[in-house]
Amino acid sequence: MNSSKPKRKRILTGVFTVVLLVILTAAVYLNSLMPIITGYAAKNLCSAVFVSGRGQADVENLDLDFSFISYVNSDVDTDNKTVTSRFLWGKSTAVYRDGFGVTLLQEKTADDIRKIKFPEISPAYSGDTIAWPMGDVLPDSLQEAGNTAFDEISNKLVNDQAYGGTAFAFMVLHKGVPVTEAYREGLSKDTKLLSWSMAKSVTNALVGTMVADSIISITGNELIDEWGEDKRSTITIENLMHMQSGLEWNEDYGNRSDVTVMLHCEPDFAEYAYSRYPEHDPGTFWYYSSGTTNIVSYILRQQFDNDDKYYAFTHKKLFYRIGITDAVFEPDESGTLVGSSYLYMTARDYARFALLYMNDGVFNGERILPEGWVDYTVTPASESGGRYGSFFWLNRDGGFENAPEDMYMCIGHDGQRIFMIPSLDLAVVILGYSPSDSMDFESIISDLTAIVE
Repeated sequence: MNSSKPKRKRILTGVFTVVLLVILTAAVYLNSLMPIITGYAAKNLCSAVFVSGRGQADVENLDLDFSFISYVNSDVDTDNKTVTSRFLWGKSTAVYRDGFGVTLLQEKTADDIRKIKFPEISPAYSGDTIAWPMGDVLPDSLQEAGNTAFDEISNKLVNDQAYGGTAFAFMVLHKGVPVTEAYREGLSKDTKLLSWSMAKSVTNALVGTMVADSIISITGNELIDEWGEDKRSTITIENLMHMQSGLEWNEDYGNRSDVTVMLHCEPDFAEYAYSRYPEHDPGTFWYYSSGTTNIVSYILRQQFDNDDKYYAFTHKKLFYRIGITDAVFEPDESGTLVGSSYLYMTARDYARFALLYMNDGVFNGERILPEGWVDYTVTPASESGGRYGSFFWLNRDGGFENAPEDMYMCIGHDGQRIFMIPSLDLAVVILGYSPSDSMDFESIISDLTAIVE
């Protein structure tokens, strides 16, 4: 009797079963990635086209040319100002609205969210006729200067790509005055560009304006009704701003994680974040979390009895007071501003924001942030090892070896940066697409500081 045939059959059956399980597991995982793949493409392409005014081909060939995203097929509807992106069986749609920018649809239709209108507000002045910093009339010295050391760095960065990466915009302030400014071909001083996580630092400023008006306290707790009486009820706004909430979170952008699910699969980013369970006592453990910033945005929203006041507050209490007249701060589908990621401003506007902090919260002679707020902001969070303050990154840990220790930063995904160096009275704005640290920021800062030291 030949027993080898049944044995061979069992082996083949086992191998077939294993292969089938691997295929099914891969299919399930790929299915879980579908809304992230298509959502990322739809949201970012829609904002780039309808907020930044960039061309579809440029965005797809640069910003969206990676991993599965490069295989997405997107339809840009210029009449309805929507983008629908498809990959295999997945599909996502993003919608542009005046004032709000772009929102990725989850549970609502485009008609549903279009019923919500942005409040009719205006700055009551035009930056085109007002001198810097409130306006865009720059000093004659900048217009007349040529071939300066600052301009040489601008040319190397933007035109020659000598520092790596792709710079869209570059601006340097020294002693509060612009000393160089450069843009990638096709972009200009009027182009609004994505902040990514630099929006967290702007959220810091929004909290500061509310503290100044005694609307909120950063040390108060019992912030979210859903936290009830469990450990989360002791979380303070300060804990959230220090990235020490203790709530579980995965900030890995390379796969399906808390941050990618929040941004591309959820209608209410804050609810998704505040529903996380506590892993540590508040204030005892530091780890970076975009979810905590969106919880803060939600808390700010709760201070208003209607959303028109909430949306107007961002512009009236902050932007209009520092010369920023047409910023676009995008909300999630629930209506809460995405304080973690989705702000669009010009390079000059980001420079104005830097100037606000360089001048201790005073802008053009008016105090915008509470006295001492900037010092508080750049004081290291207790468990951060000197690298993080309150929604701002710090250089207290010597991360930039050739830069002064007092340098602090706004850092955004894919190479968005604002560097502020009080000891040299120097502020630097760099915007573009430079993923995986492909731009040598260390050398840029080293070359700039060598000029002014």
